[in-house]
Amino acid sequence: MLVEKLLSRYMESRTKSILTFDHGSPAALCVPPQPEGDKNYLLYLHVPFCEQLCPYCSFNRAPLDRPLAEAYFQALEQEIRIYHERGYVFDSIYVGGGTPTVLPDRLSSVVRLVGDLWPIRQISVETNPNHLTVEMTDLLKGLGVNRLSVGVQSFQDPILKAIGRYEKYGSGLQIQEQLRAVRGIFDTLNVDMIFNFPMQDEQMLLRDLKILKALEVDQITFYPLMAARRVRGELEKYGKISHSREKRYYRRIWEELSGSYSPSSAWCFSRIEAGADHLIDEYIVTNEEYAGLGSGSFGYLGGRIYANTFSIPGYIETLRHGDPPVVAAKRFSQPEQIRYDFLMKMFGGSLDMGQLRKKYDTSLRKVLWKELLFFRLTGAFGPSRNEQTRQEGLAPGSPGVLELNRKGYYFLVMLMREFFTGVNNFREACLSMDEATGSKGEKNIVRSV
Repeated sequence: MLVEKLLSRYMESRTKSILTFDHGSPAALCVPPQPEGDKNYLLYLHVPFCEQLCPYCSFNRAPLDRPLAEAYFQALEQEIRIYHERGYVFDSIYVGGGTPTVLPDRLSSVVRLVGDLWPIRQISVETNPNHLTVEMTDLLKGLGVNRLSVGVQSFQDPILKAIGRYEKYGSGLQIQEQLRAVRGIFDTLNVDMIFNFPMQDEQMLLRDLKILKALEVDQITFYPLMAARRVRGELEKYGKISHSREKRYYRRIWEELSGSYSPSSAWCFSRIEAGADHLIDEYIVTNEEYAGLGSGSFGYLGGRIYANTFSIPGYIETLRHGDPPVVAAKRFSQPEQIRYDFLMKMFGGSLDMGQLRKKYDTSLRKVLWKELLFFRLTGAFGPSRNEQTRQEGLAPGSPGVLELNRKGYYFLVMLMREFFTGVNNFREACLSMDEATGSKGEKNIVRSV
């Protein structure tokens, strides 16, 4: 329990540091940094609209308003052109939300624009079970989508009813049939699940795991519940949200999946054979730098983290004037960059210290000694069957390669749960301030977190 408390406090401190943005002139905050030579980046595109809002979700999202959504997609295309004019080259796209497939024609237009501007080799798109139609899968396949990620969360009807998904997306049995119908169409079919709902017991979790193994989907992303302040009250109508059982649930997930799946990150498990080139939900693991486009997106470029406005009307209006919608940015010092890289790489299960040392040309142990000492003393390092390590051509146990064992993976689940919860709280604070005072409130809060 002491270890869990120390990790939570550490991550709270790190998240606060990351989200304490720099003061500066609007020009300094808004302009994307110059890209590095011929370097390729990942492009994240955010589509915030949903047919209905789920009570557990804290992402930047809004109920579908077609006129507003049409204007939003036009603004998104304008932001894409800004990065093209800046000289960025993208080879992978991740489209998240929201529900990106809520307006198929507009999604198609955006993806085709990106394909016309850059040589894209990988495309990942998120969707919901009700969009798993022949028409939708044909459209996505025609766009070159390699990976389809379906938000399921649970196959248990009591949970689906409690979180407001049963009526819209169907029963657990219906969702299973929809998933079976799309297996084999895309290189990777990922199913997003959540564990540690307050109304979820261990038997419900085990039934979900049994269903997933029977479906033989390519990839399973099993997130811990990450409820920000605003949505926490909604969920706690069904029981107290407690992290005390999270460790036990995670152990059961690991044990049940380990025979057929291997970890691609601390909470993503894949059936794909070693060496396969594929995206995972946590593109921050496999891509050192990425551009975040769309309202509420975060990006990390040139050692600089930035946030786009969370206001959808504000996003549209800013781009109508031809300006980037960035409202806050922070340039990391070299030690901060090293700690950020350490955290993200370890979330993927392994870190090549030699590669990181070469990147920064400095002693890593002077910067990371606390982190390394903690992980060693707690027994978090050890041989693990990590797919990311194999993809990078690194043999388990190679000199200078740090690999997490199951205990270490759970530590990273805790750390990243705290990180994303902090991001969600930050987003909610910005939106609340924006509702009260307009866009000036958003700009004030991001400079004083």
